[in-house]
Amino acid sequence: MKNTATIEYLGELRTKARHNRSGQEIITDAPIDNQGKGEAFSPTDLASTSLASCMLTVMGIAAKTHSIDIKGAIAELNKIMTDNPRRIARIEIDIFMPQNITYSSKEKAILTNAAKSCPVGRSLHPDLEEVLQIHWCD
Repeated sequence: MKNTATIEYLGELRTKARHNRSGQEIITDAPIDNQGKGEAFSPTDLASTSLASCMLTVMGIAAKTHSIDIKGAIAELNKIMTDNPRRIARIEIDIFMPQNITYSSKEKAILTNAAKSCPVGRSLHPDLEEVLQIHWCD
């Protein structure tokens, strides 16, 4: 067995992925525009969500290192698909920082650089357009 995850095809364009270490499970479903039911994250939804989650996680690591509070930061994303070949063309991510915290320009630079250095983003194809906007409370 491989270490990270086990994925089972359940039929009807649905899979169940199990994280082997924790036992957590995720169901995926093909999107409505690609013959699926759209009742769960699609694999491309997860790829996009992984990018935003990775950005927040790496920002959290930088925040912890520099004693910056980012608890409550929220990322919202929009995934845009293209055809021929079918793939993710663009991921737009808006990160909303906590409204009760004012960040210095140095802290903003640290957190922005952290978000842009996320390993998921560095692993995606260069043709995929990533648009990041961080919304600060000030």
